[in-house]
Amino acid sequence: MTDRVAVIGGGIVGVAHAWQQAKRGANVTLFERGRLAAGASVRNFGMVWPVGQPNGPLHATALRSRQLWTEFLSDAKLWCDPCGSLHVATRQDELDVLGEFAHNSRELGYECQLISGEQAAEKSPALRADELKGALWSPTEMTVDPRQVIQRAPLWLHEKYGVDLQYGVRVREVSPTRLVDAHDRAWSFDRIIVASGVEIAELFPEVHREAGLGACKLQMMRTIPQPNGWRLGALIASGLTLRHYATFRVCRTLDALKKRVARETPELDEYGVHVMASQNGDGNVVLGDSHEYGDAITPFDKERIDELMLRELRRFLHLPEWTIAQRWHGVYATLPSEVQFVHQPMPGVTIVIATGGAGMTMSFGLAEKLAAAGEAPVDARRLAV
Repeated sequence: MTDRVAVIGGGIVGVAHAWQQAKRGANVTLFERGRLAAGASVRNFGMVWPVGQPNGPLHATALRSRQLWTEFLSDAKLWCDPCGSLHVATRQDELDVLGEFAHNSRELGYECQLISGEQAAEKSPALRADELKGALWSPTEMTVDPRQVIQRAPLWLHEKYGVDLQYGVRVREVSPTRLVDAHDRAWSFDRIIVASGVEIAELFPEVHREAGLGACKLQMMRTIPQPNGWRLGALIASGLTLRHYATFRVCRTLDALKKRVARETPELDEYGVHVMASQNGDGNVVLGDSHEYGDAITPFDKERIDELMLRELRRFLHLPEWTIAQRWHGVYATLPSEVQFVHQPMPGVTIVIATGGAGMTMSFGLAEKLAAAGEAPVDARRLAV
C-alpha cells in the first residue's frame, strides 16, 4: 500500500522532502500557507555552500546535497551555475587564516587551494588583483535562483510525481496521522513532515521553547541586472566571513582576525556584518548580509546596516552597475551549535528545520536520509549529520 505523506511548508526544506518522498513512491501532499512560499527560502543568496560546513559528517552531507541539487535542477530544467567560490583576503590576518586552512584542507576533506590575487581576478572580473593579498578557491559551490526554484519546483513535482499542491492552506493542528487546516478540514496521512521554519512556534510552541530555537534576521539587497551580459564568475566571500562560518574555527590564526575586527570596526560585530555576493541567471548581483538576534529583531530595516555592507563590499568588489533594485530582510531559525533540527514530537510526525541559514546547502541531503529511514524511528542526531 502506498504511503500517504504530508509535507507542511513550501520553502526549500519542504520542497526537498516532498521530492525525496515522491521519488520513493509515496503519495505526497505539499501544504503551504501562502499562494507562494515567501519566507527565508526566497530571501537568500541562492548559494549551495559546502565549504561553509565544518569538516566531517556535516560537510559530507553538504557535498551529497550538492549532488542531489544537480540532479533535481537538471530534471526540473531550472537554472544553476556551478561556479565555485572565492574567499578573498585584503588584510594579512585574513590571508593567514586562508593559508592555514588551505594547508590543512586536504586532510580535512575539502577541495581547496590558496591562490594569488591575479588568479582570483581571473575567476571573477569583479575583483582587482592589486587590492587582494590572495584568495581561497573552492570548486564545490554552486548558485541557484531561489525565487525561481520556489516558484517552479512545486509545479514540476506535481507534473512528474503527482504531488498534490495545497497552497493557500494554513495547517493549524497536527496529530499522528491527521492534520486540520484553518477551515477545520481534517486530512489523514500515514506520515507528516513539518518543514515550516521559524513558523514552527505556531504549531509546536512547546517544542520550540524546549529545544531553545531562536531566530536571526538578515538584511540583503540586489542590483539591477548587470549590463551587456557581465557575469560575476565565482561566488565571492570577504575575509569577514571567516569569523562567521564554523569551517574556519579549526584555524589557530582566526582569533587574531576576530580581535582586529572587534578593535577596528566594532560596528560590524554589532550587526553581524560579513559580506558576500552572488549572481542569478537574470544578471542581478545579490549582496549581503547581516545578523541580528533576539530582541534586536524588528520589522524595520536599518539603513545603517545597508551602508556598512556596501562600504565593506566596495573595498574589494567592483561592479559595472551598483544601482540597487531591491532591499529586503529574511528571518531564519537558529539553534546554538547546530545546523539541523530534527525531532519527532509524536509517532508518525517529524519536524525538520534547517537552522543557521543552511537550508539551501543542507536540505537535500537531510531529506534523502529521512526518506531512506521511512517509517523507522529516527535517531535525530545521527540523521542530522
